[in-house]
Parts: sequence; structure tokens; C-alpha cells
Amino acid sequence: MRISNAIEPTEAQLAAFLARAGDGPVNMLNLLKFKEKATYPDGRDADMSGAEAYMRYGGPVTRLVEQAGGTLKFSALPSTFLVGEAEEGWDMVAIMTYPSSQTLPNLAMTPEYQALAVHRKAGLAGQLLIPCFAKDTFIG
Repeated sequence: MRISNAIEPTEAQLAAFLARAGDGPVNMLNLLKFKEKATYPDGRDADMSGAEAYMRYGGPVTRLVEQAGGTLKFSALPSTFLVGEAEEGWDMVAIMTYPSSQTLPNLAMTPEYQALAVHRKAGLAGQLLIPCFAKDTFIG
């Protein structure tokens, strides 16, 4: 398994996600891979790790999500594989719950989010964002 180097959705992915509008809350599974060194467009903080750059984004964005009615359910550094194998693993996992599929795209358009996004881009080598809609659960 190869780590995804994508950090933004394709137009088709975004359209499919937004088509779920009205489906209620969505839990977003985040699998994150950090760059060894941060890469800011202006060259600043070249000695900073990708993880450190991402943390400049993570905490403040969590507060923005909470102000929009969302919650951070879980965030941790993953351990070893219990089942299966992969060439490399993810550096961090998180689950964020949003009130609806519109919350994240709407939030991403705000000036506050845009100001923080530079740190996300500087720190991430790649990620998977997997939306899990509450209405699609089949256990419990």
C-alpha cells in the first residue's frame, strides 16, 4: 500500500461528498502523513518538521470546527499494525465530526481558515479523508 500524496479533493470527490447534503452529521476519518521538513511557499521555517507546521493548523482549525458545531472525537499517533501489512504507515489519525457535509467546505472558504491553510499545506505530504455518514451506520 502506498501513502496518498493528495491533500485536496478532486472535483469529482468534492461533488460526490456535497451530494450527500441533508444526510446529517458526518464523521471524517483523517489519515495524515507529514513531510520530513515543512515547505512554506516563502521559504520560512525551513528547519521545522512537517508535523510542527501542521500543528500550527490543527489546534486553531479544531476551534473553528467547534465554533461551527463540530467536535474532535479522536486524535492520536498510530502504533504498529495489528492486522495486515503496508510499506509505510500514517503519522497521525483523527476523527472529526461535522454537523453536515456542508460544514467543512463552508468553513474552508472563510478568511480564518484560509489564513491557517498555509500551515496544513506546508506540513502535509499526503492524507486520506474518509467521510462516514452517521445515517449509514449498521451497528448499534
